[in-house]
Amino acid sequence: MSTLTQEPEREVRTVLLHTGASKFIGDVGAVFVREILLVIRDPFTLIFSLLQPLVFLGLFAPMLTGAVGGLGGGGGSTAETLQWFVPGVIVMISLFGTSMTGSNLLYELMTGSYERVLATPLNRSAILIGRSLKEFAPLVVQGLIIVLICVPFGFRLYPLHLLVGLALLGLFGIGVGALSMALALAAKSREWLFWGVQQALLFPLLILSGMMLPLESAPSWMQVAAQFNPLTYIVEAERALLSGSFGAAEVLWGWVAAALTCAVGLWVGIHRTRKTV
Repeated sequence: MSTLTQEPEREVRTVLLHTGASKFIGDVGAVFVREILLVIRDPFTLIFSLLQPLVFLGLFAPMLTGAVGGLGGGGGSTAETLQWFVPGVIVMISLFGTSMTGSNLLYELMTGSYERVLATPLNRSAILIGRSLKEFAPLVVQGLIIVLICVPFGFRLYPLHLLVGLALLGLFGIGVGALSMALALAAKSREWLFWGVQQALLFPLLILSGMMLPLESAPSWMQVAAQFNPLTYIVEAERALLSGSFGAAEVLWGWVAAALTCAVGLWVGIHRTRKTV
């Protein structure tokens, strides 16, 4: 008799678990589609965000070729410089784009549209995760465009390595995007606070990663500080991958840094989203 009673209870628990998991995945998908459609309807933002990286490529790379020899392990030619410099530019796109994700949320907070989203039956954690996953698609498109532009100028393309590198950046970008949205939720109507913190963190992280200039000639304190910068490991991993290496230790450490950034970003973002009233 007890066995007959327990069986329906197990079935009910299984159905509830399945329904809860299915709803969460459906909510994440709904938020992701909503955010992607906003990007597709306004492609100018995606195109405009490429202007700064293209300016860096057009003006900064030639100066590196003349001033710093052998960055890519060669004689300091344009092709070797691009092989060293382009991965840093792709990481820069990821960092700039995802760190400004919170600005869109700030606009929604000011206009009241975010409150309307919270009033829906969507799971709050799903809202954050869906928005964060949206960061992956623009990164892939922008990274491919930058690489294809550089190929005629001597950049060596390794397609499979490039795809793995973009996946690594996507994982990292999800974490940074989640942190940016958490900052926007904490700042709320104080827009100055969001931009002040974002700018105060963005450029030190960029410089201390060796993204634009090699750190070998930097002061010792900068080299030590760079070891605590997760972006350093992302940049080194991208350079190894886009040079055609899967087995380099830098690639492993890059995945570790990206995974930790993603985990911390989602944890902080979800915690902040759940606290939002």
